[in-house]
Amino acid sequence: MLHTVILYVRDPERSSEFYVRHFGLTVAHREAGMVELQGQDGAGLLLHAAAKSARLGQAGMKLAFAVEDVAGFIARAAEHGLVFGPIHAADGYEFANAKDPDGHHLSVSSRAFRNPA
Repeated sequence: MLHTVILYVRDPERSSEFYVRHFGLTVAHREAGMVELQGQDGAGLLLHAAAKSARLGQAGMKLAFAVEDVAGFIARAAEHGLVFGPIHAADGYEFANAKDPDGHHLSVSSRAFRNPA
């Protein structure tokens, strides 16, 4: 069972504010150089201070957040300064992409809410 994703960031506090504000995660624990966030579904995101030499946003990974209304979410996020790219239509669902403050790729998608064919 996947329990926690570790994401290396420049400033764990700044990044935690981003994920709390835009995606509703809550702070579960703080310690030097780390902030652990918790999702409503139990999944964890551990924001860990990266080494100064680390190149962030380069990994082949994307954080995907399930939302029922992609357009509505994007409109609300824009009010708080988070800008997404265009909405893409896929096989019965929609998604859009953005980046966090460290350049990590993220997506909002209605895939989890689609009706199975």
